Amino acid sequence: MSTMYLWMPRRRYCAAALLAAGVFQCGCGTSKVAQGQTAEQVQPGQAGFFTVTADQMAHLKVVAVGTKVWQNTLVTTGTVDWDADHTTQAIAQVNGPISRILVDTGAKVKAGDPLLYVSSPDVANGISAYRKARNREAFNKRIVDRMHILQERGAVAAKDVESTEADYNDARTDVQTSLQALRIFGITQREIELAEQQGTAIGTELAVRAPIAGVVVQKLVSPGMLIEAGTTVCFMLSDPSTVWVWGHIFDRDLPMVHTGDPVEEANPASARSFRGTVNYVGSFVDPATRTTPVRIVTQNPEGLLKKDMFVEAAIRTGSQSGVLAVPAAAVLRDDKNEPIVYVQVEPGKFAQRSVTIGTLQDGMIAITAGLQNGENVLADGSIFVQFATSIQ
Repeated sequence: MSTMYLWMPRRRYCAAALLAAGVFQCGCGTSKVAQGQTAEQVQPGQAGFFTVTADQMAHLKVVAVGTKVWQNTLVTTGTVDWDADHTTQAIAQVNGPISRILVDTGAKVKAGDPLLYVSSPDVANGISAYRKARNREAFNKRIVDRMHILQERGAVAAKDVESTEADYNDARTDVQTSLQALRIFGITQREIELAEQQGTAIGTELAVRAPIAGVVVQKLVSPGMLIEAGTTVCFMLSDPSTVWVWGHIFDRDLPMVHTGDPVEEANPASARSFRGTVNYVGSFVDPATRTTPVRIVTQNPEGLLKKDMFVEAAIRTGSQSGVLAVPAAAVLRDDKNEPIVYVQVEPGKFAQRSVTIGTLQDGMIAITAGLQNGENVLADGSIFVQFATSIQ
């Protein structure tokens, strides 16, 4: 676990000087415990205690050292990418030049919305084939109906009726085949109904429609551009409500990370934090960074996270029970920048204690060495005590 450094701002330190000078009084002897000396080694009346009167104790807060369930956290950096499960290309289904472009980069679209129109002979040929198939179907249907009437009167043989029924079924198959071609082109049901009207002009424009709802993140065409069916990518669409964040995990930390681990992410440019979940741990090591990629599916409801943006990701890799913890205000730094706390050895008497600290979490700091469960430490007001002892 990484060590959290606590620094006393200059303004806060000056305020401590004024308060400590007027509020606290020092006991006899030196005001500091020797380096490495524990509270148990300091006896009442021995030099090293800092004594606080009952009135002065009202300004302080003493808390008991306790155990907590501690969340193990791995901090790494990550890069934002589009969610590939909600990102797709809009590709033209026919050949021809672009006649109209309806949207631009950044436009929000719904599934099925037209993005552009292509003027293509493929559309005219498809509608023409569909009309011809419908004409043959209607013609063969009339023949079948007449043959049934004649068969009831005994005027035709059964094999002739069966032959006309086979022709009719073939015509129906041709209708379905030509209709499927129109649907592949993306022609709507309304346009198909218009295509059934014989004698009307056949339009040559075909709309390229949005395959999903989302935002146009890339525009790759221009007016008049000649596109090829199934090849030319016209737009890139993505749903920005979720994004992928690719984290980078070193070998020593890789065993800690698992799919399903919750992640909290932040970007220096935004005051908001974002939440995600690890859903893939890579099976290879990047030779450039010597790290393994980890994919984090992140909620991005307001679209604040953009592609290729850098974020800091805190991966909650599990929990550990029985961790000693104290409030962050209880941990100070001595003149060697080592972490210390003030332990209450008896009511109104405090001794300085060196400790080893771990991570900061929810206003609490983990203590890995130097304290025992149930000991009392000074929290609020410890900074004033430290200054008061330093000026004695």
